[in-house]
This record gives sequence, C-alpha cells and structure tokens, in this order.
Amino acid sequence: MPATKTCMNCHSQLFANSPYLEIVRESWRTGQPIKWTRVHDLPDFAYFNHSIHVNKGVGCSTCHGQVDNMPLMWNTQSLQMEWCLQCHRNPEKVLRERKDITNMQWKPPANQAEKGRELATKYKIQPTNVLTSCSTCHR
Repeated sequence: MPATKTCMNCHSQLFANSPYLEIVRESWRTGQPIKWTRVHDLPDFAYFNHSIHVNKGVGCSTCHGQVDNMPLMWNTQSLQMEWCLQCHRNPEKVLRERKDITNMQWKPPANQAEKGRELATKYKIQPTNVLTSCSTCHR
C-alpha cells in the first residue's frame, strides 16, 4: 500500500476537505501509517507486482478506474483471471507512455494498435505465450 506521502501528492488538492480523507490527513500530521482496507484482494496463489505493470506502460486507471473521481475507492474491474488474461493476450490495447501512467484522463488514441505495438517493443513486453503461461502469475 502506498505511503501517506504518496496519497498526499494528490489529496492535498483533490478532495482535500473531504471527511472521508481525514484518516489520510491524520496519518500525514502524526506520521502514523494508515491501516488499509483492501479494495482489491487477490488470492494468495496469484502473484502480482505493480512495478512490472507500471514499468511496462500499464496505467493506474486501466485496472483501478478514474480514482481521481472516487472519494472512496471501489472496484471498477473484476481482476478475475479471465480479465487479466485478456490484457496478457493483447497488451498493446492498454499500453501508454510511462509519462502517462498516472494520467487518469488518458484515453487510447485512434492509432492505439500501432502505438501499442511500438510501446511493446520499446518496453520489451514478453511474447503472449510467456504472458499467458500459468507460471507468470501462479507461483
């Protein structure tokens, strides 16, 4: 879970006075970590690493939705195996420049198929048979 400083990068301006975020402001004032309630809780047998997805060009909103419009987080995607596999079978559909990873307003451009192929090469995305291998996510 992110450190309070990460949250405050945005929430010092977005929903800054929301009563829902008092826990974040209190953590920031006291230096005490937040006791998180997981919104996405994958089973123990599924391995997931945020950094590999971020470094390969998968933006936050692809999985989490437009969190900038959520006073409280909720699931926008199932994160079930079939949902993940759709992306692993065709990652080019969601790849974006790393500078746009946290851009909640990002929408795929008209030439996303072409752009996605370029980014897959640039970011050295593994071939589909590796991305869909059971051992990629189940360890």
